[in-house]
Formats: sequence, structure tokens, C-alpha cells
Amino acid sequence: MAVYTEVSFDEAAALIARLGIGELSTLTPCVGGIENTNYFADTHQGRYVLTLFERLTAHELPFYLHLMKHLAERGLPVPGPKADASGSILHQLKGKPAAVASRLPGRHSLAPSAVQCAQVGRMLARLHLAGRDFEHRQPNLRGLAWWIETVPLVLPFLSAEQHKLIESELALQQQLAATKQHAALPRGPIHADLFRDNVMFEGDTLTGLFDFYFAGIDTFVFDIAVCLNDWCIEQPTGRLDADRAQAFVDAYDATRPLNDDEIDLLPLALRAAALRFWISRLWDLHLPRDATLLQPHDPSHFERVLRARVAWPGSPWSFTRRPVVATVVAAAAANLNTAAPAASSHALPARSVGP
Repeated sequence: MAVYTEVSFDEAAALIARLGIGELSTLTPCVGGIENTNYFADTHQGRYVLTLFERLTAHELPFYLHLMKHLAERGLPVPGPKADASGSILHQLKGKPAAVASRLPGRHSLAPSAVQCAQVGRMLARLHLAGRDFEHRQPNLRGLAWWIETVPLVLPFLSAEQHKLIESELALQQQLAATKQHAALPRGPIHADLFRDNVMFEGDTLTGLFDFYFAGIDTFVFDIAVCLNDWCIEQPTGRLDADRAQAFVDAYDATRPLNDDEIDLLPLALRAAALRFWISRLWDLHLPRDATLLQPHDPSHFERVLRARVAWPGSPWSFTRRPVVATVVAAAAANLNTAAPAASSHALPARSVGP
């Protein structure tokens, strides 16, 4: 979260008053994040987050806000956008689109345990299942097309070695996207940014997930990879932590069974997810926007993660469906009216991608 557009107490109070959620009592700018202007807004009825959208347009925003509403209505712990008397959940403030949503209870777990990773994996699978009947369609706006557009803009800031890495990985992902195997991957609404600071816990109990403003229609395995690259790594090296990664994917797989293509392409999805955030952090660092409060993230972190994924044969972990989990997967698959994948162990080396 950041502050690009300063909002006065009276300006925020006027918007809050239209939403029937009480009179504004405190307004505090949020520090952290890089995309939108955010304030914590408290009333005598509850605690809320006021967001002014700095890049997303009024045409793009209904997808995100209605996805949050859709998921909240299906029992997921997601902040529900607040409507005005006309039923609109998209508002205007300081000439920019704005929204007000509930503030979730709990705290971030920045050093997550395997138990917490399993909870996130299970919740991500629930999110993917709950989105199956979501009617709005919008692509992942930070997907492959954006990478192709943005890489030339950041190349002048890279060393020759970094230049080679980013271009070779982009070419690999373009080659992969053209394959039938990739085209057949299950897809639907994904969060696309479910990092540790976008999930709340009370102890080991997951109490909420938020910040859906990078969501879009994309492959579910990409969403899994985004999470693994943040929740389940050794921070100094970027290497996957075997216990946390296994716990995450076991819990996901037991809730929404992965098919063989998803398991097969997970290593390349992990590379794609690392590439995506390396590109965006390079962009934010070297081509920044003005903001009152802004803390750009270090792009070298995801460069390190990407290099660890490229060196996958040296990784200490590859997904193995354990026999007890395979039984649960079969039952879950039956409940979903899908064919259950056979119990299997997949070694996941990086490999060339063919048609």
C-alpha cells in the first residue's frame, strides 16, 4: 500500500457517509505496497480500508470488486466492498475511482510455518473452486503480454548477464504459452498476488485474504507458483523449503485435485511467477511514480528466486503426492465430478518445452 493521492479527513468522511457504515472517526495513510493509494478508515461501526486506484480504470475495476463480492458471498474470508444507496460498489474521490472494503482481523505471518502454508494452499484451492461460476471475464493484466511489453523498458538498467537471463526466460515462457499442453491447463479467476502480506492469521488460523487488484483469468498452476515462490522459500537463497512446499501443495491438491499437466508444468510455472515479479519490481524501481509514501521492493530478490528455479535439478524439493493424500484427492475429485489423477511421484526438472 502507498499514498499517491492525499485525501483529507473531510473528503474521506463525505464518501464514508454515503455508504451507511457510520461516521468516520480516524483516517490513517497506509505504508507499504506500490500500486494504489490506501487509507485505514475507522468508524463507530467498524474498520475499513479506503482505496483510490492510481492505474486501474473504472472500466477494469468492476472485475476485481465483483470478484471480491462473489467470493465473500461464498463464504471466503475476503473483504466485501461497501455499496452506496444505489448499490454501486465503485465510487469516485479526488477525481479517481475508489472503493471502501472491510478491514480484516489478524496479522501477517512473515515467517510462516508448514501448518500456515497448508492453510493458504487449502484456501487458494477454495478460491479457485468458488470462482468457477464467476461471470465477469478479464485477463491477467500482468501476464505474458505485459511482460513482453515491459521487458524492453527495463533492459537499459540491467547488466549483460541479467539481460541474457531475462530475455531467455521470456522466450521460454512465450514458447510454453504456444503449446497445446499449456492451452489445456485449468484456468479461471486467480488472485495472482497472494503474498504473505496479503493474508491475515490469528495464531495458525487464516482469517482473511485481500488485495485482489492483480486478479484476472489465468491458469491455476500459475497462482500456485506465485504462492510457493513467496510462502515456501528460504529467503536468503530463494530455494524452496521442502516441508512448507509439500504442505502447501498437499492441502491444495486435497481440496482441488491437480491434473497431470499441472503437476508436469509446475516447474515452468514457478519460473514464470519469478520472472513476472522480477520484471514488475525492476519497473517499479527504475520507472517509479511520485508518491507521498512509497517503499519499492528489491528486484534482486526475485532475480535470485528465478535463478534458483532455473537450477531446479539442484532444488531440495519436487512435488510427490503421498499415498494418504492420494486417497483424499480421489474423494475430492469424485465430489467435483472429475477424474481423479492417479497417485504418483513426479520429479520436476526444468526441461525444454515442445509443441
